[in-house]
Amino acid sequence: MNGVLAEIEAAVATVAERVGPAVIGLGRGWGRGSGVVVAEGQVLCLAHSLRGEEVAVRRTDGEIAVGRVAGTDPDSDVAVVSADTGAAAPVAWEPERVADLRPGRAVFALADPGGRGLRTSVGFVTATGRSFRGPGGRRIPGSVEHGAPLPRGAAGGPLVDADGFLLGLNAVRMEGGLILALPADAALRERVDALARGEAPVRPRLGVALAPPRAARRLREAVGLPARDGLLVRGVEEESPAAAAGLEPGDLIVTAAGAPADGVDSLLDALAAGAGGLELGVLRGTEERTVTVHFS
Repeated sequence: MNGVLAEIEAAVATVAERVGPAVIGLGRGWGRGSGVVVAEGQVLCLAHSLRGEEVAVRRTDGEIAVGRVAGTDPDSDVAVVSADTGAAAPVAWEPERVADLRPGRAVFALADPGGRGLRTSVGFVTATGRSFRGPGGRRIPGSVEHGAPLPRGAAGGPLVDADGFLLGLNAVRMEGGLILALPADAALRERVDALARGEAPVRPRLGVALAPPRAARRLREAVGLPARDGLLVRGVEEESPAAAAGLEPGDLIVTAAGAPADGVDSLLDALAAGAGGLELGVLRGTEERTVTVHFS
């Protein structure tokens, strides 16, 4: 047993030495969170940790600089901050390593909560392919669930393997102390590169306020209309794609791109795949019609 403990101690120390210099504290004191250097002058962090266009960036060598937001993607909860990262070598990143993760795999979580000093812990992957809601309510899929404990202010710090390669960005603390990390896959790599260039993602928006299926059924029944599964339009923004397509409050969206609109996620997935337009099946009162929404 002593031999196993010695191996674990050595592994934690090695990861801390190898990856620690790339870990960044955001803010001061209790701060806003953590981040990780992914390229010279570029810090990857969580979008919800930022307020405004500037943030204090503290390196593990103790130096504090002012970072400026290069790009942010609130729906995916990721952002890139441009800052002086000193001599810190970027974290090693091979996106294909995420695909090989399985429950039981040892992982290491690092953070510098608000610049209060480096933390390094070890745990194990408990599940893969998990999802959670981002700050804007969108479902973020593919997350890595693990048990490496983290203190307050650690969100945005890296999750790495024993070789120090980036596996994810710690994002959500769950009941029981488990953590969900955004997967450091090829899609995240592409998104980070675009954000570093100042290219914010553009996602199509309908411009509607919706009631979920359960509430929609109750509201229709309350006015004497037949119950039907779908998303009830409660409001339509002026000059929005939905308004241009003729959607009105009280309409029930029953299909999106030919698939049942059985929840907000199904509609958002159809929107993401819709590119220039999206066909909706709509029930207005008892009359069913097809509406095509165009996005410029």
